[in-house]
Amino acid sequence: MNIFLSAQPSLLERAWLAIRYPYDLVRNPLNALLSIPALSFLLIPTFSSYSTSFNLLFFYVTWSTLILSNSPLKVEVLGSLGIRVLFYLLPATAFLAFDGATPTLAAKAKEHGESALPMGEEQGGRKGRWWRTALVSTGNVLLCIALQSCVELVFTKLLHFRSALKITTSLPMPWAIAIDLIRGLFLREIFSYVLHRYLLHHPDSPLTSYHTRWQHTVTAPYAFVANYDHPLAYIVHVFLPTYLPALLFRFHLLTYHMYLAIVSLEETFAYSGYNVLPSGLILGGIARRQERHLMGEGKGNYSCLGIVDFVAGTSLGEDLVEEITEEAENNHVQERLKGRVKRGGRKAKSRSRS
Repeated sequence: MNIFLSAQPSLLERAWLAIRYPYDLVRNPLNALLSIPALSFLLIPTFSSYSTSFNLLFFYVTWSTLILSNSPLKVEVLGSLGIRVLFYLLPATAFLAFDGATPTLAAKAKEHGESALPMGEEQGGRKGRWWRTALVSTGNVLLCIALQSCVELVFTKLLHFRSALKITTSLPMPWAIAIDLIRGLFLREIFSYVLHRYLLHHPDSPLTSYHTRWQHTVTAPYAFVANYDHPLAYIVHVFLPTYLPALLFRFHLLTYHMYLAIVSLEETFAYSGYNVLPSGLILGGIARRQERHLMGEGKGNYSCLGIVDFVAGTSLGEDLVEEITEEAENNHVQERLKGRVKRGGRKAKSRSRS
């Protein structure tokens, strides 16, 4: 008997390894992310005048270190989770806190005033359903991350294929990123329309009742409503339209994280209910279409951006072209008013000096 052969772990040891696994899963990538190269990449562009090439070199070193020192699955899962937390969960929580802490000010910023406040009287007050909506929404986000992990495990461990997403030390070219983002968002628009209309709002679909009894019971949108739905309906409504384009085109992981950040920001602002948005020309129209879909009992506006609804003739209210034209005119009028105010202020100052 060879005394140098390692003994099989006992049942107690295997149980301890299973308990430690989530901790190890988070600890190792975080150590790499918080390492000196990673911090250097984040700080140098802000506090120094190094060239772009030098910054890209630091990023390449950081990315390579992260990939080589951790398993691809860990990097993908924790990176995707970080994107969702940073660009969706944290802003949605901040919006909810703002609505609850300053209801008078928030009501002025809401498209539908006090009736759109998640903790308003019409929503049941502070003891209403807002906390359940936030909890279910957060759970659905985590569900998507878990499903993404399962897909990677099936591809790599069960089928012995290459990973679903491209996870390599090499970096994608800028034009490759741009092409993937454009076709990914366009394909998401198509998937979203087809799945949303024919699986979640068709009278013969078994998922229709789940979707209408969950998300469509919300009378006015706020950020957490974007991911509030029955888990089965949520997979069809959000996860599949978002993940399938990345799977079909096999995005590079960096491209996928950029794509996921765009989707997360769109969800955050489109469902925020605010009438003042960072990009009124795009996000303002998306937000109004989502509101009309929720308040119109799901009779139209099935896609994310409204492009397929415009082509299929299922737009509620003004169509895409009319909304863009109206928003552009409003922005132009506001710019002209600001210009006149500035010129008036300058004339007043010059007269007071003279």
